[in-house]
Amino acid sequence: MTTVLQPVRLIRDRPTWLIYLQLCTFSTYLYGVSAALPLLRADQRTSATVAGLHGTAMALGTIAAGFVLPLLTRRLGRRATSWIGLAGMNAGLLMILPSDALPLTLLGYGVSGGFSSILLYTAMAALSDHHGPAGPAALSEANAVGVVVGMAVTFALSVVAQTTLGWRATLLLTPVASVLLALAMGRVWPGGRTADAGGGTAVPGRPGWRFHLAGSVLFCCVALEFTFNLWAADLFAARTGIGAAAAATGLTAFVAGLAVGRFAGTQLALRLPLAPLFVCALVVTFAGWLVFWLSTEPALSYVGLAICGLGASLNFPLAMAALIAGSGGRADLAAAASPIWAGAAMAVGPLALGALADGFGTWKAFLMAPVLIGLAATGVLISNRRV
Repeated sequence: MTTVLQPVRLIRDRPTWLIYLQLCTFSTYLYGVSAALPLLRADQRTSATVAGLHGTAMALGTIAAGFVLPLLTRRLGRRATSWIGLAGMNAGLLMILPSDALPLTLLGYGVSGGFSSILLYTAMAALSDHHGPAGPAALSEANAVGVVVGMAVTFALSVVAQTTLGWRATLLLTPVASVLLALAMGRVWPGGRTADAGGGTAVPGRPGWRFHLAGSVLFCCVALEFTFNLWAADLFAARTGIGAAAAATGLTAFVAGLAVGRFAGTQLALRLPLAPLFVCALVVTFAGWLVFWLSTEPALSYVGLAICGLGASLNFPLAMAALIAGSGGRADLAAAASPIWAGAAMAVGPLALGALADGFGTWKAFLMAPVLIGLAATGVLISNRRV
């Protein structure tokens, strides 16, 4: 029988809102470049595999961030590191805007992916430490707020892409939001400890098996979410026959499910054990995938994507919470490991699906999704049972 935990409070102070807004700015970038990939592919006239190299470039940047992050955190502290990540993310994004040249767009995806990961994982480690027992709920709510922004960005991109402005104009939201945030809240940060010694690397001994298992679960969850972010619109267009620009609205349905699920998950994470909640979220993700995968009607595809987003909404924040718990509460150790696991997932997932799509079609390639869901659920169940 599931045990209901004693509720804890989530207090949203100014440092909390700073991190929430940093993650919102990150979301304008992530969901913007994700929704733009099919349109960029059309402009460049490349194959699905070549287009998938943009996801690989983001992944390589993310992995590099995992190795650099402990040094930056130790030398500069979390506050400066987060703003460096924000600045570098914008620099990479501005490389994508000027032209369709493949080397430049790949470089832009790589640079922005690396620095955005520095921002993301530094902010999430700080948020988890700042809220203690309410950390998982804070992580869920922070991602929920970011996803609402991401939903607006994907919808705006699909609309603006069909005007004379073109889809690239939407990506300018990120640098504008970054400047405004720096001017308004540049001096705010959670008080107290800014970093573990050495970003967790100075802690004696090796992390236990639960830490590595949690990392593999995070790998599956990130691979799954990025697969949907980068290729769901492509499958939507192929299965329903609507245009690529209009199909980008399908990602809006997925992101809407993410937003609703993460807001609801904030309350659930304050009251329920995390492992059963995680498994239930994975089951809902599978149900949504099945509806979307079988559908050939736009309305039913929207429903499937929304359900899938609803389930996937808790996968990333709960996987991060499990990784932090597996590190013995050393959030910077988890923050340094997270980009490596996530970057590997970003490299393998979308590129593998792109290659499978070229060989067998996007519909059959999307069978990779339930495999990832099953592996993640198995990891959660094993970790919970062994505990």
